[in-house]
Amino acid sequence: MHPSQSELLQLKNLGLASVNILHSIGIRSCEDLRRVGPVGAFISIRNRGINVSRVLLYALQGALLDVHWNELDPDLKARLVSEADRLLSSQGTE
Repeated sequence: MHPSQSELLQLKNLGLASVNILHSIGIRSCEDLRRVGPVGAFISIRNRGINVSRVLLYALQGALLDVHWNELDPDLKARLVSEADRLLSSQGTE
């Protein structure tokens, strides 16, 4: 296992499948995920044609906050979805 894969796997909410998806968009470390942000990562994943649900968006945010995705504040979830939807629609992809 690559060291950065192990680093990402230490984050809450992220399993091997999620880490492999993150690697496919160039996110290889916790710092990469922080820099890109959960919405940016989610948009990049969707733009690669990988069909993921909003749960991954929540999981990425939770990973950065060290909180299980299901425990995120509903208002925060709504803001994440709103921002992702806005960016996706501005690209003409939903």
